[in-house]
Amino acid sequence: MNSMYQQLMQLPLFQGVSTDKITALVEKLPFHFLKFRNGEQIFAAGDPCTHMRFIVSGRVRLETPCDHLRVSLLQTLAMPHVLAAEYLFGRETTYPYHAYADGSCGILQLRKSDYIKMLGADKVFLFNILNYLSSGSQRSMSSILATRDGSIMERLAMLVDALSITGATDVTLRFKQKDLCALLGTQRTTLIASLDKLSDEEILDYDSNELHILDQQRLVDLIRK
Repeated sequence: MNSMYQQLMQLPLFQGVSTDKITALVEKLPFHFLKFRNGEQIFAAGDPCTHMRFIVSGRVRLETPCDHLRVSLLQTLAMPHVLAAEYLFGRETTYPYHAYADGSCGILQLRKSDYIKMLGADKVFLFNILNYLSSGSQRSMSSILATRDGSIMERLAMLVDALSITGATDVTLRFKQKDLCALLGTQRTTLIASLDKLSDEEILDYDSNELHILDQQRLVDLIRK
């Protein structure tokens, strides 16, 4: 139990809860610890979000397909991240991205109905999820309000910031140049000039079909100075 408690206490939505409370919940509720092999799919975009899922070991690779935008974004999350908690409630309750094990990984899975019981068992759980959801909502609003001149670099930063998750690594945007130009409302020469500038500053690296974020914080700083 001590090992399980230490593992759970690393998860952001469990922090601040007493050992006795977690012990009682583990005995009462079905906590499922699942193992996934490298490349194995955890869930697919469009699947119903019926469980709260936490990364408790290893890493998970996410792919967000934006078919209407004709781009897709890939990113990697490591423990102790939670997966798509904001889609457990609300109007849209299907996953926005595919999730695959990046190497072997462990997932703690808890049914929505059981997670709701947890929220009622201790107010700390409730405050943690409210803070998590509020931080995500405020992050999106901050990006929009901080935009100054609407430059191509700012538009690109807003796009990546909107699609990526705080703390993600290996963030990659896949596209066709003509589609990215249309999405950002610019000509190819202007796009390439902006990407070259960001590349020179070692914020990103790119080729004709992919854009790799090397320093996500510096990219976001373009709209959040």
